[in-house]
Amino acid sequence: MKKVFLVVLLISFVVISFSTKLIIKGSNTIFPIAQLWIEELKKAKPDLEITLEGAGSSTGIAALFNGTTDIANASRFLKEKEIKKMNEENKYFAPIVIAYDGIAIIVNPKLKIDNISLETLKNIYTGKIRTWNQVNPNLPKKRIVIYSRNTASGTYETFEKKVLNKERMAPTVKMVESTQFEIEQVSRNPYAIAYVGVGYVTNSVKVLTVENIHPTKLNILNTKYPISRPLYMFIDVTNGWPESGVIKEYITFGLSKKGQELAEKAGYIAAYGF
Repeated sequence: MKKVFLVVLLISFVVISFSTKLIIKGSNTIFPIAQLWIEELKKAKPDLEITLEGAGSSTGIAALFNGTTDIANASRFLKEKEIKKMNEENKYFAPIVIAYDGIAIIVNPKLKIDNISLETLKNIYTGKIRTWNQVNPNLPKKRIVIYSRNTASGTYETFEKKVLNKERMAPTVKMVESTQFEIEQVSRNPYAIAYVGVGYVTNSVKVLTVENIHPTKLNILNTKYPISRPLYMFIDVTNGWPESGVIKEYITFGLSKKGQELAEKAGYIAAYGF
């Protein structure tokens, strides 16, 4: 009987010791950073089994609540209702800043505009301004085609807070799930406008200055650029901080010099080590 018990105990220890599964859900913005981190980690540990989903910050935090993810990526901090729910359920989610980002305002390269004010941007997205010549009389009298991330997105939450002052977007705004889709549409339509994390910007679109400030690394770090934000990952530490295992390894790597270099490679601003 003792031998059987020891064998079962040994098998359990082996399973726990060699568990290499990790589930990460959440922000579409952080997806490129997480992808690079996972690729680098797998070079050293090919047996790592990591699932990565990028369907929006709110989906990641919801998954943390229901226990279907180990890490929630979020391009925003917790909402008041999420903090309330956390307290009601006697849970504690620890925030970890992993990088910084600026929300870039993009238009088609053919549109003859280089700068936009926060007030004008707000008026476009709330429907008070509908055509480009209302922005500038030298621009065409063409309806502005407006794109936004959907409400599950942390990028949407940041834009709503910093630009709209929580006013409602006009019903004509096209709400989409994918940042890449926004870029594709703006690159094809000379009268479109959208907002995306700077890490997603390509040469197929034009980035506007906001209040005549470029979303450069320095301007984002010192928050001079008006639509700057930290990027987070949240972990459930209700039962304590992970002192070993794959979650700890992932966090340690992400905050290391190499991990932060990869965050910059993805187009964002390193939070540490520089």
